[in-house]
Amino acid sequence: MSTVIYHDAKVIEITDLSANTKNFVIQVDKNVPFSFKAGQFIMLDLPIDSHIRNRSYSIASAPATDNTFELCIVLKPGGLGTTYLFNEITVGSDLKVSDPLGKLTLSEPIDMEICYVCTGTGIAPFRSHLFDLVNRKIEHQKINLIFGNRKIEDILYYDEFIALEKADPNFKFIPVLSRELPEKWNGVTGYVHPVYEELYSDKRQARFFICGWHNMLKEARQRIEAMGYNRKLIRFESYD
Repeated sequence: MSTVIYHDAKVIEITDLSANTKNFVIQVDKNVPFSFKAGQFIMLDLPIDSHIRNRSYSIASAPATDNTFELCIVLKPGGLGTTYLFNEITVGSDLKVSDPLGKLTLSEPIDMEICYVCTGTGIAPFRSHLFDLVNRKIEHQKINLIFGNRKIEDILYYDEFIALEKADPNFKFIPVLSRELPEKWNGVTGYVHPVYEELYSDKRQARFFICGWHNMLKEARQRIEAMGYNRKLIRFESYD
C-alpha cells in the first residue's frame, strides 16, 4: 500500500447545516499543488489515537482553483474523529490533509441518465458532482437526486438543490423523509428504495450512484440489480 502524503491546511469557515452537522471550508497551503475530481474524498490526520489517526471524508464542493474544498460532517456519538472536529476545531485551526482519493467520479461525456441515491452526509460527493457540472456547463441527460433523511431539518443544502432544480430542467430533487409529521411535510415519505424502484420501473437506461450508511447501500445495490440493471451501472461509497 502506498504511503499517504499529508499537507498543511487551515479551516477558513465553519457553518452549521443542522443540529449535528457542520460544513467545513478548508484551504490547503497555497504553495502545495492540490486539485481533485468531483466525487473524491480526503483523509484528515487527527491527533485522536496512537494507532489509527486518519479519518476519511467525502469532498462536498466542486473543484476549485484556490486550494479550497468543503467537508460535510455529522457528529457521530462516541466517534473520536467527529468529536475532535466539533469540539476542538474552529476557524483558523490547522489540519493535516491528504491528497484526494477515490473513484466515485463522473465519466464524460455524460451519455446516460443518472440516479443519485443517498442518505445524510452521503449527499457530499453528489453535491460535488452537480455543482461541477454547473460550473463547467457540462451537458447531461436527466438527473434524479433521491435524498433520504428523517425530518425536514435534516435535509442538508435544501435551498441549493431547490434552486438548482428551478435552473436546470434536467435535474429533479426528491427529498424523502421517514419520520416527519404529515402536517409539516407534503413531500415524499418513507424510505429511498421504493422511490427509485418506481421511477425506473420501465427499466430505461441509467447509471446509479449510491452513498450512505452501509445497510442502505447494500440494500439499494441488491434492489437495483433485482430490477435488472447490470452491476457495472452501479457505483457506490459507504460510510460507517
